[in-house]
Amino acid sequence: MLPEALLALAAAGGTAVVQAAGTEAWEGLRGQLAAWFGRGDTERVTGELVRLDRSACELTAADTGGAGEAGQVERARIRQEAMWQARFESLLERLPDDQRDRAAEELRALLDSHATGVSAGAAGLAVGGDVHVRADHGSIAAAVINGGAQLSPPPPPAPRQG
Repeated sequence: MLPEALLALAAAGGTAVVQAAGTEAWEGLRGQLAAWFGRGDTERVTGELVRLDRSACELTAADTGGAGEAGQVERARIRQEAMWQARFESLLERLPDDQRDRAAEELRALLDSHATGVSAGAAGLAVGGDVHVRADHGSIAAAVINGGAQLSPPPPPAPRQG
């Protein structure tokens, strides 16, 4: 069994794969992770590239499934994150202690180099924590408004018919 620090590192690797898929960071991370998993074996690197691409495609397909499929998106993310975490753990467990330590340092450095924070697409909002947006006293509040917003007094009440 791996020490807790390596289990956390493997979890971070799984999270990084899921978070980077479909972003500008994907190509760089994808190639570096494939090389890390391949450990110098060209065929293994190619196989890892295929696995990474398959994961990215599954995540993209789930994400473009429509607003009614939010649960599907989350399930796909959880499944991919767990799968990649298990792959990181498996590789680290198979290595002799001296190689494991070096591989862990390489993975930590690789993940750190891609941990540039969060990102969002055009007209999006990227946040690395919680966001609380609140409107008071008839005002408007939003994290992102795509289009326009206009505040005006409410219309007068309709005359009573009686």
